[in-house]
Amino acid sequence: MTTFADRTTGSATEEFIGLDERWSTHNYHPLPVVIAEAAGAWVTDVEGNSYLDFLAGYSALNFGHRHPDLVEAATQQLGRVTLTSRAFHHDQLGPFCRELAELTGTDMVLPMNSGAEAVESAIKVARKWAYRVKGIPEGTAEIVVAGANFHGRTTTIVSFSTDEAARADYGPYTPGFVTVKYGDAEALAAAITDRTAAVLLEPIQGEAGVIVPPDGYLAEARRLCDQAGALLIADEIQSGLARTGTLFALDHERVRADLYTLGKALGGGIVPVSAVVGSGEVLGVLRPGEHGSTFGGNPLACAVGRAVLRLLSTGEFQQRSASLGEQLRGRLSELVGNGLAEVRGRGLWAGVDIAPGGPTGRQASQALAERGVLCKETHDNTLRVAPPLVISEQDLDRGIDAIAEVVRH
Repeated sequence: MTTFADRTTGSATEEFIGLDERWSTHNYHPLPVVIAEAAGAWVTDVEGNSYLDFLAGYSALNFGHRHPDLVEAATQQLGRVTLTSRAFHHDQLGPFCRELAELTGTDMVLPMNSGAEAVESAIKVARKWAYRVKGIPEGTAEIVVAGANFHGRTTTIVSFSTDEAARADYGPYTPGFVTVKYGDAEALAAAITDRTAAVLLEPIQGEAGVIVPPDGYLAEARRLCDQAGALLIADEIQSGLARTGTLFALDHERVRADLYTLGKALGGGIVPVSAVVGSGEVLGVLRPGEHGSTFGGNPLACAVGRAVLRLLSTGEFQQRSASLGEQLRGRLSELVGNGLAEVRGRGLWAGVDIAPGGPTGRQASQALAERGVLCKETHDNTLRVAPPLVISEQDLDRGIDAIAEVVRH
């Protein structure tokens, strides 16, 4: 039988990992697997070993690896034009923005590249709106955020992180943020003042371990923002675009945000694409020269993004996420008390806490790789499970069976 050691000690694997270790900055700690090819829910390493992808690029690969519709859209656009900068118009930007606004039920789109850029853009827009429209005195606007959040890794964003690994040694930190406990509506209400420009929340906290807030929390956040004349900003970069069984995770509580930040799956796993979408009154505060990005809204990104929107417009992937999510949580819940301490999630997205006495998250990830399943820990004892939405029921069971083998003790 092929062991994980056999899989990861081939000459090609060792060569590529050695190059990474020598020449790339050590800001990640990947499993010793070197992926060379991928299709759908499966990847193949440089030694020819196949693995089931149970992470989907942290939801960037919602539609699987190399979805044919997305590859076709990218290939066609590569043969036409890939970049113009925003100094000129191009024939993909307007249609992309219109189609994204129509799908999300919003007024206006600000296209960017990475998720962190989208969050930074939303913060800038919220502050500008607070000064120009709400009338908060210049330089005093505050944004209320939640503890254990993850919105990116820029210096401004890590300034309001409570994760010391993400935050330590990057000061001085950007002021203007008030942090409250996630899911605590009373703490949120107490933090909102007449200087509050916005409340920025993940409808489900991904990096924290797929933390679903208490029922009614997001609706109460909306009510409190309305009462205070503040904006509600929903970071749907991981939770959005069908991952939880609906277009947005906010949709589960029938809540609407003033601004949404989108990314990851919006690029189909092919190119980085992000956007802020929302109210025209809010995004309309931007004027030429006040914000921008050379690659934001480039023709290739827009062409791929439009293909993503066509996939989402049918509702197929939302339905797959909902039905497969029931299968995922149902089977994982059977392991609570038999290797697992808790299972959380919505749609095809779960945070799996390993019971005390079991393997660490890292050990579990390595043991899963031995069984041909690629997953990754978040924090010490939690696995974040997010397979591509194209995964079959049989392959989903295969991955869950591997988790059961690893955590039982």
